Amino acid sequence: MEGGDVVMLVKEYMTPDPMTVTEDSSILETAELMKKHKVRRFPVLRDGRLIGIVTDRDLRSAAPSQVISFDAQERELMPELHSLLSGITVKEVMSRDVITIHPDQTIVAAAQLMLERRVSGIPVVDPRGQLLGIITETDIFKVLVDLSGVSSGKTTFAFQLEDRTGSIKEVADVIRKHGGLIASILTTHTRAVPQFRRVYIRVGDLPSEKLRALEADLRKQADLLYVVEDDAAASSASATGS
Repeated sequence: MEGGDVVMLVKEYMTPDPMTVTEDSSILETAELMKKHKVRRFPVLRDGRLIGIVTDRDLRSAAPSQVISFDAQERELMPELHSLLSGITVKEVMSRDVITIHPDQTIVAAAQLMLERRVSGIPVVDPRGQLLGIITETDIFKVLVDLSGVSSGKTTFAFQLEDRTGSIKEVADVIRKHGGLIASILTTHTRAVPQFRRVYIRVGDLPSEKLRALEADLRKQADLLYVVEDDAAASSASATGS
């Protein structure tokens, strides 16, 4: 893993065959679908071709949120307003300048595109422009969790290491010598001084005495910035009531 990038492709994390709407769908019908399926955007198709994207923000801009969420009883009380809004179609509020990405591009490219364009989801298309799926910020979060090795341990060691061949192996060997299982290794030059890199190594659970001995040896071997124990898996289970 040293000296290279982790390459994960959009097609591995996208939602294939996403739900879509047509340009002639009413905004009220589209809002109901978003609420029912708990999504925030729909690709818009015309004759099977991607021509736009409509988001929950687009719908809120067209009508107050309390209006587009009317239930049946409320519609009976305000039939004129409901009828008026039913006549507004997706093509009147959708974005036509659709940002897309190809399935064989990297997750990093998708994340950078989302940041640059300030969007939270991007349709995935083939070279002919046919819709294949959609990649969202939630999918990017899943990648981060997968890369972190969170399910394999809760202790992360953060280092500032010389940017040279073998520097990561040296600290990895110390970890293995203490019986530590390396769950993940992430590196970056961001926030590191010139000629150095930041390295984050997540280690499988160790008894507290072995962990203290490992930390002591690592401090002798390298510039250990900090050690963090975050049992994210347990926190997630607690939050969901599992």
